[in-house]
Amino acid sequence: MYRLLAVGLARGLLRVAGRRGRCHPVCLLPGPPGARAPPCRGAPRGRGSGLVPLLAALAWSSRPAAAEQERRGAGGAAAGDAEAEIIQLLKRAKFCIMKDEPEEAELILHDALHLAHKSHNTKAIAYTYDLEDNAIIEISLKLATIYAAQSRQELALAGYEFCISTLEEKIERERELSEDVLSADDKANTQLLLGMCLDTYARYLLFSQQPSQAQRMYEKALRISEEILGERHPQTIVLLNDLATTLDTQGRTDEACVHAQRASDLARQVEHPELHVLLSNLAAVLTHRELYAQAEETYREALRQAELKRDEASVQHIREELAELARKSRPLS
Repeated sequence: MYRLLAVGLARGLLRVAGRRGRCHPVCLLPGPPGARAPPCRGAPRGRGSGLVPLLAALAWSSRPAAAEQERRGAGGAAAGDAEAEIIQLLKRAKFCIMKDEPEEAELILHDALHLAHKSHNTKAIAYTYDLEDNAIIEISLKLATIYAAQSRQELALAGYEFCISTLEEKIERERELSEDVLSADDKANTQLLLGMCLDTYARYLLFSQQPSQAQRMYEKALRISEEILGERHPQTIVLLNDLATTLDTQGRTDEACVHAQRASDLARQVEHPELHVLLSNLAAVLTHRELYAQAEETYREALRQAELKRDEASVQHIREELAELARKSRPLS
């Protein structure tokens, strides 16, 4: 069996809880009792319960949009004081989220929201709701991943579906808001958070032997990444590779090859840090199509890149795949 490697890229604004392994095609999460893992080709790497906070959609700088409120008349100083206090509360809430203290963050966000209502600061109200919603999604996604690792499948599914449906509804609401209330960057961050949820859910589905459902999630995540980050962004390239994995797992090797080839071509253009992994995955798909000469050529290019990166684990993996390819393509006597 020829295996796809899991891409070990830090996933930018769509960062997931933990990093993907770069060379061992092990499974993302333990499945239900008695379930078999899907084929090794393309099965994502596991995470365990050592999760880090997910701050993708909280990439606001040191000031919220409320800081831009104009101060007018005699009440300007009081409004400025309230605004400054709201800013400090939002900073504290973000810090609590970074420290993995969701309960404290929620209390602080409620305080910020109360003050924003009291001071009639509409921008602060909108921004605080936005931050609170994203913080809840972040916590829910982490819990869903933990439940999946514990084989508590119903809770995991409920968590993933809650995150995705809540964000989709939120995005629809945000379409109606002017940039005076919510900036384009903040709207984009919510879409990126949705992309992260789709990506995480897709890998769970792939492990759970539901590749067609995983494919739909990856396609949605890929559209978001292409629209916001661009087709040459490292994250978009990784998602192209992941989509190829789901298609290959379904035996749709022609389509998988198109996406894997595209991912490899883009990776060469942008000097992607995991080019050798993407090339190795392309070679695996070519092998599944029985294009052995092309597969060998691509594996050898992947090997050269892996050696340049001094990625010894990938070097060993690719050499093993080349040896297996040689046995596979040897004419029968």
